[in-house]
Amino acid sequence: MTAYAPQERAGLCRLLTEVGPDAPTLCGDWTTADLAAHLIARERRPDSGPGLLLPTFRGWTESVRRGIKARYRYDELVAMVANPPWWSPISNPVVDESANLVEFFVHHEDVRRARSDWSPRPLPAGMQRKLWRRLGGLRVLMRRAPATITLAAPGYGEYRAGTGGAPVRITGTPAELVLFCFGRQRVAAVEADGPDHTVDALRTAQFGI
Repeated sequence: MTAYAPQERAGLCRLLTEVGPDAPTLCGDWTTADLAAHLIARERRPDSGPGLLLPTFRGWTESVRRGIKARYRYDELVAMVANPPWWSPISNPVVDESANLVEFFVHHEDVRRARSDWSPRPLPAGMQRKLWRRLGGLRVLMRRAPATITLAAPGYGEYRAGTGGAPVRITGTPAELVLFCFGRQRVAAVEADGPDHTVDALRTAQFGI
């Protein structure tokens, strides 16, 4: 079975090298250097992990990330992203695909789609299938969305999300639905059908990571 996480990692690193350290991303005010430092902290500093989910520890996580960014040249940062340590609890060969496919796909698109000339990439059918399976768990990111949401990928199926309320149907490929659930609604190539005010609220809602 093809492993797509390494391919997304390699593609992201090529793009990071191409655009340089100060290019914008879709991660707030982070530059590409900030994003690279985040990925390194995630893989090499397990002590910074809780802050990715828990606000109490967010300050420490950000401190670790900033320290990594300041310590290394940009080419060194990219090289560290490209070559994760074998001992990493989230990047070792046993868990790499399950732990990193979505992470590196989303961040690859964070750099691609922050540019003016982007368009959706044609992805292998096998990768779309894996992203669809991941979406079953990722829909929890929309658990507070004030609507009854149907995430529909033609040829793959449907998932339900949201807290109830007006029905909204969001249709796209598995990859685009993953981006939508991860808070990249502005650039996700999906169709949203439902009451205008509810759709507008979902497109600007703060959900995802």
